[in-house]
Amino acid sequence: MTQTSAREVLRTTRLTKHYGGIHALNDADFVLHAGEHVAIVGDNGAGKSTFVRQITGVERPTSGQIIFDGQPVDFRTPVDARHAGIETVFQDLALAGHLNVPANIFLGREKLRLNLGPFSILDERALRQDAERALQTTGVKIRNIDAPIQHMSGGQRQCVAISRAASFASKLIIMDEPTAALGVQETAQVERIIRGLKDRGIPLILVSHNLRQVLDLVDHVWVFRRGRIVGTLKASETTGNEIVAMITGVDDNSADEAKSPAAQDGG
Repeated sequence: MTQTSAREVLRTTRLTKHYGGIHALNDADFVLHAGEHVAIVGDNGAGKSTFVRQITGVERPTSGQIIFDGQPVDFRTPVDARHAGIETVFQDLALAGHLNVPANIFLGREKLRLNLGPFSILDERALRQDAERALQTTGVKIRNIDAPIQHMSGGQRQCVAISRAASFASKLIIMDEPTAALGVQETAQVERIIRGLKDRGIPLILVSHNLRQVLDLVDHVWVFRRGRIVGTLKASETTGNEIVAMITGVDDNSADEAKSPAAQDGG
C-alpha cells in the first residue's frame, strides 16, 4: 500500500504549546499513516517531547488540532489516549519495581476473579497466561516472570514496558528514547521488537537521538528545530549528515529543499 493511499492514523494541524512566554512548540503539522514507522529527531529543547506530551494527553495544547483515527480528539489525560488506542513507552517506563512482570503488564487493567471493590480477588492464573502470551508475541524472554521488576536489568525492564504497550496498543505505539540507557545487546533486543511491530502493521512513532537506529528502523524522519517541524525525509533516501544539517540548521538550503510535511503527504 502506498503512502498516498494509506489511511491516516494521526494528523496534527498547527499544534502549538506555550508555557507562558516560552514557545515550546509552534504550528506543528504532522501526519502518520497506517502501518508506518516514523522517527522524531532534534536537539534537546527542539520540541520533540512537548509534541509527544500533547498527542498523548499528558498536556493539553495551547492551540491547534489533533485528529486521531479520523476523528478530532481532545485528550485530557493519558488514560483518555490509552482508551483511544495509543500506548506510550516513556523514558521513565512507569513500572512498579516491587511488582512482578504480569502485575506490571496489567497494571491498572487487572483481571479479577471476584470483583468486590477494594476486596476484589485477582485472577492470578489468567494474568500470568496473558503476560506470557504478551512476552511471546513481542519475542521477549524473561526467565522468571514472578521476580520483582526492580531485580531485572534495564533492558529487561524496557522490554516489559514495550510488551505492555504492544499488548494494548490497538492503533499506535509511541516510544520515547527506548534504548538511551541500554547496552548493545539490550538495544538489539528492543530493535528486534520494533521490527516485529512493523511486521504486525502497528504504527509507531520513535523519538530517538540515535540516527543509526533511526535510519535502520523507520520509514520517514521528522526533524524538529527550535519548537518547529522543519521538514521530513524518507529514511531510505537520506543520510545521517543530511539529518544533522537539518537538526542544527547549518545547511538551511538543505532544509528548504527537503520535502515539506504537506508535500510528503501528497507524494
